[in-house]
Amino acid sequence: MSENRATDAIAQGTSFFRRRFWQGVIAAIVGGAFWGFSGTCAQYLYQHYAIDPLFITWVRMLGSGVLFLLLLLVTQRQKMRELAVDRTSLWQLALFGVAGLFLCQFTYTSSVNATNAGTATVLQSLNTVFILAITCVMMRRGPRAMEVGGLFLALAATWLIATQGSFEALVIPAAGLAWGLINALSCTFYIMYPKKLFAKWGSLPVTGVGMFIGGIAAVAIWLAGGLWGAPPVVPQLGLDGILVLAGIVVVGTLAAFGLYLHGVSIVGSVKGGLLGTTEPASAMIFAALWLGTMFTWADWLGLVLMVAMIFLVTLSGSKEAASK
Repeated sequence: MSENRATDAIAQGTSFFRRRFWQGVIAAIVGGAFWGFSGTCAQYLYQHYAIDPLFITWVRMLGSGVLFLLLLLVTQRQKMRELAVDRTSLWQLALFGVAGLFLCQFTYTSSVNATNAGTATVLQSLNTVFILAITCVMMRRGPRAMEVGGLFLALAATWLIATQGSFEALVIPAAGLAWGLINALSCTFYIMYPKKLFAKWGSLPVTGVGMFIGGIAAVAIWLAGGLWGAPPVVPQLGLDGILVLAGIVVVGTLAAFGLYLHGVSIVGSVKGGLLGTTEPASAMIFAALWLGTMFTWADWLGLVLMVAMIFLVTLSGSKEAASK
């Protein structure tokens, strides 16, 4: 009888970890897809309006940060009171919000402005390389076979889309490449840094407070632009522009970051980073359907490799969950 109970307990535990793993996978993939939507929205604004990337950054961050805080005050009021008096956590959240979330948002919109939504999001996916390298150094281990396979697929897809399959020349300007690489590094930071904060406070409070603080920093920098010859300008948007900007705030930031970082808190930084590469796939699809952006065979082959990478990561993670 006791053996049967032990077997049942193990089976229930295995089932729990599998369900939780798949919840994390779905959250990360959907969050990444919403990022792709936000990139396409930003590209639409750049094509139709004279709009500054920093303006988009502070609107999306502060707007979603306020919505996050309102949601948290309704659903987790006691936890927010405890967080408000924890100075150490608040300083850590300030670093997370400014050096992670803000810098990621600003460099991403700048990358889109210098290239296009698909290329910018593919360059961003290079954060998977940095995340795996840092993880291996910190854990003093070599990369696992599944991780190497996932990285190979992600890098191959990145090369195909960024160079159109040519080793001789990049099809993106140097400024776009630079913004994309800085963006990848800032993404690495915001994915890996808040691990302990997630464990203490949960993913939603950390994401919400970090986004709000990052939004305040973005507004301050935007307002101070006049000091270096870039005075703040509020763009004259039509109804379509206002709706697209609202879509960036609600779908491309609030839902995207909330879902993605929740997924990362479950599946871990390495797998979360790789799953975030659903973003370029969704960006290419949205840009093709909405903006009429033309994509080549290299773009679509890169998309196939991204999908294969996702399959490899989820297969590996499912086996790990079953072994717990």
